[in-house]
Amino acid sequence: MSGLGIVPGRDTRLGYLLRVSRPRFWLYLAGPVVVGVAYAAQTRGELFAPVAVALFVYFLLPANVFLYGVNDIFDRDVDAANPKKQEQEVRYRGERTVPVAVAATGLAGLAFLPLLPTAGAAAMVAFLLLGAEYSAPPLRFKTHPGLDSLSNGLYVLPGVVAYAALAGQAPPLLALAGGWLWAMAMHTFSAIPDIEPDRAAGIETTATRLGESRTYAYCATLWLGAAVAFALLHPFLGAVFVFYPVFVAGIALSDVSVDRAYWWFPAVNTVAGALLTNGALWVLIYG
Repeated sequence: MSGLGIVPGRDTRLGYLLRVSRPRFWLYLAGPVVVGVAYAAQTRGELFAPVAVALFVYFLLPANVFLYGVNDIFDRDVDAANPKKQEQEVRYRGERTVPVAVAATGLAGLAFLPLLPTAGAAAMVAFLLLGAEYSAPPLRFKTHPGLDSLSNGLYVLPGVVAYAALAGQAPPLLALAGGWLWAMAMHTFSAIPDIEPDRAAGIETTATRLGESRTYAYCATLWLGAAVAFALLHPFLGAVFVFYPVFVAGIALSDVSVDRAYWWFPAVNTVAGALLTNGALWVLIYG
């Protein structure tokens, strides 16, 4: 055990799996579920519908074990030279626990299919396929510049699943497009600290091909596109997302290390998600 005895140590099986799931990033998948439920709900009771709660629990922890577990298994050689794995995360060293957990959490996602309408089931299958093939052969999107970024729109799919579960249909196309552009930019920004380790390992990504300065510009452009898409839905939504291109421009023009700024984004995204959710709740309650 570590800390105050609440969190299992990394040398225990449970503690190791918790670290594989990247707790700092749990809300990257669970947050879109909350937003999707808030905008799909027609009554206060629907906010806590059993399927909504179950999806939140799944995307909070099991889905993160699945997503990052696949990544760690197939990036074992690359991560050996990445200092981030030693300082902030854990390195996979062939433990059988991870493949077993990945298989179990993937099957848990498929178990939702009978409970979901067509749009939700399609989004869940797409999430699992993209989550696996981002890192795993034969497609291994992460090693193909452009496709690595595009495939990471998968982070918006939990929100699509949750929205469809309550509304019975997919969210508006502009919301899907805006969310996909936002997720693409988040992925590519997060790859900037890995540029040198990836180059050393011979892995080519959008970030390694563009280089740091042009990757900033790429992310800012995507985030601006996301802000425009959401603004066309409602000015409030656009106002929330316009922060992102401004923020990345500030980082690019300042002396702030991207390695440091990278770890700010969980907090930034949590604030943005809270604003979006509260906007939907305000309409639902006071509408």
